Formats: sequence, structure tokens, C-alpha cells
Amino acid sequence: MSLAELTLENLRCIDKAELAFGPGTNLVFGANGAGKTTVLEAVFLLGRGRSFRTRLNERLIQHGKPLARVVGLLSTEPTSRRLGIEIQRAPEGKTGTVGRLDGSDLRSFADLALAFPVQAMDPEAHKLIEESSARRRRWLDWAVFHVEHGFASSWARYQKALQQRNAALRAGRAEFTAWDPELAREGEALTGARERVAMALSPYWSEIAAELTGLEISLDFHQGWDRDDPLIDVLAASAGRDRDRRSTTRGPHRADLNLRVNGRVAREVLSRGQQKLAAVALNLCQLEYLKREHGLSPTVLLDDPSAELDRERLARFITRVEALETQLIVTALDRDSSLFGQPETVFHVEQGRVFRV
Repeated sequence: MSLAELTLENLRCIDKAELAFGPGTNLVFGANGAGKTTVLEAVFLLGRGRSFRTRLNERLIQHGKPLARVVGLLSTEPTSRRLGIEIQRAPEGKTGTVGRLDGSDLRSFADLALAFPVQAMDPEAHKLIEESSARRRRWLDWAVFHVEHGFASSWARYQKALQQRNAALRAGRAEFTAWDPELAREGEALTGARERVAMALSPYWSEIAAELTGLEISLDFHQGWDRDDPLIDVLAASAGRDRDRRSTTRGPHRADLNLRVNGRVAREVLSRGQQKLAAVALNLCQLEYLKREHGLSPTVLLDDPSAELDRERLARFITRVEALETQLIVTALDRDSSLFGQPETVFHVEQGRVFRV
């Protein structure tokens, strides 16, 4: 499966563009600020319902326009599928995002993710290491979602119960504990799924991280509470603290991937460049795991992949990416960029306009 066609309207600096991609390597080149990354954002939107650069979709709408729209055609066997995302700016200042699959509105972007798996690596990749646990949970959950049946529904039920419990805590209502059984049941289920995938990723991580960074970086899954205690007991024991803080302080919403170098937290000892290499290694280990063990080949978006990588590590990275044998959409400053061999299609982006070369 690959993205065959892409149409975008009123997205950041691009008024309108239509692109036809090949199933292999596709190059999008142009000067900084021309709109290359906006093309990648549009592709990412189709599979995630959001950008990889911001959590606020309203920032994607071109200034002065009421909406932004992205439509894509997937090449699948035996038929094709059409995906769509529309971001609307309401008069009262609110923004709504609507997803469509084969012409029907979707209740959840999970349906888009199933139809079109897509992963992005960009110059801000270091944030996966540097920033909060929420970013690393999203990274892990994307892989879990694709391989663990029932994870998405458990996650959704857990989030709903967590919202209700926290709302009761903020309101000072004593009955907040009424949500504990459902929170514990769904929390244990989604945590089991996360842990299985984290364990499966471990050997891929050890090999790729050592190859790219030259360091031994441990990767451990922390479930969000003491591993030895059932979540229902943890919620009961934490009730007093939760009441004081007006928030649920323990559970899967506090889960994290702990990366350490010689026992120290990775983000505290790694340089910015090393953090980026570690983040790239995380993404590669995820993609290789999905490919080798589940036969899943997501479309991979590479935004200026040569940035901050020296020649030796860039060569190793390229070798790993090429072995994925998946659709690549790559941005670069120059048309002559041939990091992944001769591209099937080439597009030039200039001042918000996209031309096929």
C-alpha cells in the first residue's frame, strides 16, 4: 500500500497543489521556507489526523482562509481508497477537524491510521528524547495500535474513565472512586499490550541504537505505577493524594519509555546531536519491527534527513531505510539529492507552489 495521489488546499503557505507519488522514493526539493515540509505535513495528516510539527491543527490553516483540506488516494489491491482531512475555522474561533474515508465521515482518526500507516522523521526528532513522556507514549502507542487487537478500544475507554474521574476530583466529589474499576480494567489491558510491544522492540533497539550512536542506551518500559501492584489497589492507595492534587496521579497515562546511559537519564547526558541519533534509532527500530514481524510497511516521511548526521552515520541510516523497501517521501534543498538512489518522482516547491520536474 502506498499514497498515489495527494491534493492540498490552504495549508500553511500552499494555496493548492496536486502531487502524484510513486511507490518507491519521491523527492521534494526547494529552498528553506518554500513549503517542502508542508507537503509532508499534508501526508502525515492523512494517516494521523494531525501534524508532526504541532498539536494544534488550526495553525495549519492558511491565514485568512476558513478551512484547509487534504485529500489522498491510496494504491491498494484490489481497489484504491480515498482519504480526506478538513480543518475548519468556526466563526467563534473554534477549530474542528473532520476525517473522511471513502466519502464517509469518521468518528475516530483510528480508522485513518489503519488505512494509511505513516511515520515521520524530521530535524526536530530530538524532542522524542528531550521532551515529556507524552511524546514517547504516542510514539509507542502508534506501534501498539497496529499490532495489538483491542488496544484502541481499551485506550479509548480508559481515557473516557480518566476524564470522568479527574472531573470528579476537580469538582471535589467523593464519588470519584466509582470510576476505579473501569479505569483499572482497561488500564491493565492497554498496559499489557504496551509491554508486549516494548519487549518485542528491545532487540531491534539494542542493535540499531549501538550502530547509530555508538553508545549503549538502555530502553525500559515504565507502566505508570509500581509493577508489582494491581492498578485497582494503586488507585485506592493513591486516593488521598489524588484528592489533594485533584488529579489521578498514577496509571497508564503516566507511562514512559526510560532511556538511560550508564544508569543516567539519556536526555541529561546526551548532546543535541546524540539525542537526534537516539530518536532516529527509535523510529528505525519501530519500523523494522513492524516490517519483519508484522509485514507492515508504513509510508516514511524524511524531512531533510542529512541534517546533523555525519557522513558515516548517514550512510548507516540510509542502509537501514533502504532495507525497509517502503514508500519514501524525502525533502532536500537541492534537486541533485540522491541519498536513496534515483527518485521515481521529483517535485520542486517554490514560494508555496509545487511543480513536478
